[in-house]
Amino acid sequence: MSSIKPFSKLPQLNTANVLLVENEGKLQNDLADAIVQQENNVNVTVRLARGLPLPAENEENRPRIDLVVFIVHLSSELSLVSTENSLKQLDTGYFLGKVCFLVTGARCGLVPDERLVSLRKLAGSLHCPLLFAEDQTREGVSTAAQRVLKILRVSAGLVPMVTGLYLSSLTRCTVPLDSDGSVQD
Repeated sequence: MSSIKPFSKLPQLNTANVLLVENEGKLQNDLADAIVQQENNVNVTVRLARGLPLPAENEENRPRIDLVVFIVHLSSELSLVSTENSLKQLDTGYFLGKVCFLVTGARCGLVPDERLVSLRKLAGSLHCPLLFAEDQTREGVSTAAQRVLKILRVSAGLVPMVTGLYLSSLTRCTVPLDSDGSVQD
């Protein structure tokens, strides 16, 4: 198994590579298709993974990954646990504007509040954007793809005078904490 490093390979001209990491595979394929269909100006490659680390075979042929998107379904505890375990396999350089979380199921009344709170704390502690998406409709998937593409363009260096670190500081999830470390309402 190999860990991916953000600066181990040189970028390619007008090319952006995104890695969608989802344990359950519910949204991955639809989101990948929507991302590729919506981008016309840049060659976008979408890679899919169930978790990290990635297999070591074909590592030399693997392109540079500009953005890692963790898809988390709040309705599944396993999805959150898998994301937390995969985060440990990422090189620390990715947390400089090259990681974001895409959350589904936040509107569901059956989802325990603790999952959303722990995910917000995780995203806040890593200074990563936290995007919410509706995965049940085509329009929801399309909107999620547009949001991911905006972040991908910046992370890949395709937006002049904007870096992933700057974008991350604007879009990161901030959760006000009490003095004892719990989330304020």
